[in-house]
Amino acid sequence: MSRKFRIAFGGIHTECSTYNPVLMQQEDFRILRGSDMLEMPYFAFLQDFDADFLPLLHARAVPGGPVSRAVYEAFKADFLTRLQASLPLDGLYLAMHGAMFVEGLHDAEVDWISAARNVVGPECYVSASYDLHGNVSQPIIDSLDMFSAYRTAPHIDVERTMRRAVDMLVDALKEGVRPAIVWAPVPVLLPGERTSTEDEPAKSLYARLPEYDARAGIWDAALMVGYVWADEPRATASAVITGTNELALKQAARELAQAYWNARHDFVFGCETGSIAHCVVRAMKAETQPAIIADSGDNPTGGGVGDRADVLSALAAQDAQDVIVAAITDPAACVEAFAAGIGGQQSFSIGARLDPAGVRVSLECTVVHLQDHAEPAEREAVVRHRGITIVLAARRRPYHNISDFQRLGLDPAAARILVVKSGYLSPDLAPLANPSLMALSDGVVNQDVAHLPRRQTRRPCFPFDAEFAWSPTVFVQTPRAGTT
Repeated sequence: MSRKFRIAFGGIHTECSTYNPVLMQQEDFRILRGSDMLEMPYFAFLQDFDADFLPLLHARAVPGGPVSRAVYEAFKADFLTRLQASLPLDGLYLAMHGAMFVEGLHDAEVDWISAARNVVGPECYVSASYDLHGNVSQPIIDSLDMFSAYRTAPHIDVERTMRRAVDMLVDALKEGVRPAIVWAPVPVLLPGERTSTEDEPAKSLYARLPEYDARAGIWDAALMVGYVWADEPRATASAVITGTNELALKQAARELAQAYWNARHDFVFGCETGSIAHCVVRAMKAETQPAIIADSGDNPTGGGVGDRADVLSALAAQDAQDVIVAAITDPAACVEAFAAGIGGQQSFSIGARLDPAGVRVSLECTVVHLQDHAEPAEREAVVRHRGITIVLAARRRPYHNISDFQRLGLDPAAARILVVKSGYLSPDLAPLANPSLMALSDGVVNQDVAHLPRRQTRRPCFPFDAEFAWSPTVFVQTPRAGTT
């Protein structure tokens, strides 16, 4: 009877805007260690593989600002200690995002992945899964054997992507074949809101990827949008191809990179956009409901702070009715709501608690709901100002699922106007939007990316540079000493 392969797994998964001034700390992460990882649905799919999976550490956070260097180093040290203790290994699976920024590190994933490679050695097979908004670099490619990335935005294929990464890893071990990775960076850097796979041209570009997978010698084709709110050298779109036939890999990388480049002018927002003032007036005049306004510049799932009250202020100035605003991160206002109790009435100063550069508004509100929690940082409060219901969150979090509202006794479908801090709408909310409006609001993930200061990004790069000639260059892995 053949032995089962020993495969360790773990990683770190977050997205960091270098324009966000609020450092991420340990409490911002959901941290799973050891056997706790096996009990979470996130990694439940591993039970479908015939291998011994050894859990290490996985830290995941809602996107935000840079990660504190001390917090990152503590996570990495814990991960590497567990990795060292799990040796010998046949394989390592890394569940990553790809757009993490750590104080003082311009390529944090390289630091993590190369450190892991140094522990497991050159012969161990290493596979990684990424968000398509991750940024890739040559050292990352050199440290891996297999690579997969999401093919949908909004991300509805997370588990499928993770499965592909582990499928390749297990197949490589069974067959005794070490695949290679090639990649072609594309000097284009656009926000996810203009590259959603629900809309053209991304819809067609990503629909083609399974056709590449089916080519002889190709195991996985990834098309990376990259992460535009990271001002660092590796920030770029790219085609990343894994397989065993170098000629086929290079051809696929060239084709995908060229196709993305050719489409660069065609990426547009998939819904009506405008200023906050425009979206508020449009929503109030809409004859259908709910009109959903996405406050895109302060979207926490894109790296925004999540504490700006710009849209709330505009709605209050217009005395808008039957509105839900979910949510504004304001730990102080949340504490005040709990102190006032349900039915309590007082003036609340809301917003700009984490980033003083944001917008704050003072409103007379009544407390209508309190969502208590053993951890004060998890508390939520619902207050009402005239016809506007406002969710106050003690910590940064998205409100993208129907269940996020139901938990608070709210029905987003019944509102006339719903405001969420989002870019493109989630699969739960998108079907409700009637109409869907994206406010091109201020914030650290502002959609006016062409005018963001870029001090580290390699140039030329579209849209920071409008017109320049380019053709794909494919890069192969640097040979790793000790591999066979």
